[in-house]
Amino acid sequence: MAMSGGKDDGEPMMEMNTTPLIDVMLVLLIMFIITIPVATHAVNIDLPAPTPPSDVPPPKRDKNKVYITPEGIVQWNGQAVDNGGLLYQLQETLKYPVEPELQFEPDAQAPYDVTAKALNIIKGSGVTAFGFVGNEKYGGFGKAANAQ
Repeated sequence: MAMSGGKDDGEPMMEMNTTPLIDVMLVLLIMFIITIPVATHAVNIDLPAPTPPSDVPPPKRDKNKVYITPEGIVQWNGQAVDNGGLLYQLQETLKYPVEPELQFEPDAQAPYDVTAKALNIIKGSGVTAFGFVGNEKYGGFGKAANAQ
């Protein structure tokens, strides 16, 4: 194969060197081809069901209370229960057509491990109507500390 290197008469070459231009265009084409599938990739998301109109009042719920004493005793509505009893009571509440509200109130001096185990049992039971109560009793600590 013969290749022309230009004329030997000392004059500059007048043709444009297109090799770098073609290289850049090929790189841009490859990048464009790689990014196209990412842009068309669909992510399916399950959206929540629409809520009823605001003028319809929410269903009334019974309230159950879990209290942990300073001695580490777990109480269900004022009656002492062990971990198995707590789980049984929680599973029974899930059988109602409307899940009762569960209020959780550990004493300030309650052992941490008993509180953590009770919370794990509640979480594992599948209860969804859950809330902490009694925290307003401890709101004065910050105010008293700032006053001094």
